[in-house]
Amino acid sequence: MQLALEALVSSATFVSVDTSTLSTEYQAIISLSQQVRSVAELSALLRMPLGVTRVLIADMAAEGLVQIHQPSLDAGTGKPDLNLLERVLSGLRRL
Repeated sequence: MQLALEALVSSATFVSVDTSTLSTEYQAIISLSQQVRSVAELSALLRMPLGVTRVLIADMAAEGLVQIHQPSLDAGTGKPDLNLLERVLSGLRRL
C-alpha cells in the first residue's frame, strides 16, 4: 500500500490489543494517532524517516491497529486537492 504524505491516520479504538506487547514505535504511533494526524505529521513527531513511518503505518493498518483515510483526488487531474496540500504544509511548518 502506497500511503500518501497527506493521508490521515487514526487509532483503531475498537481494538482490544495489549499495547505493552507491541514495539515502542507501534505504541508511539497508536498514542499519537489518538488525534487524527497525517503521515507526514507522524513522521515529524516521531523523528523517523518518512519511508520508515509509511511502512510501519501500513503494517499497523494491515493488523487493524490504525485506520488510514486516504485523501480524495481531483477527478480531472488525479492529484490531491491543492487546499489540502497547503494545510498539510502549513501544519508541517508549525512543527
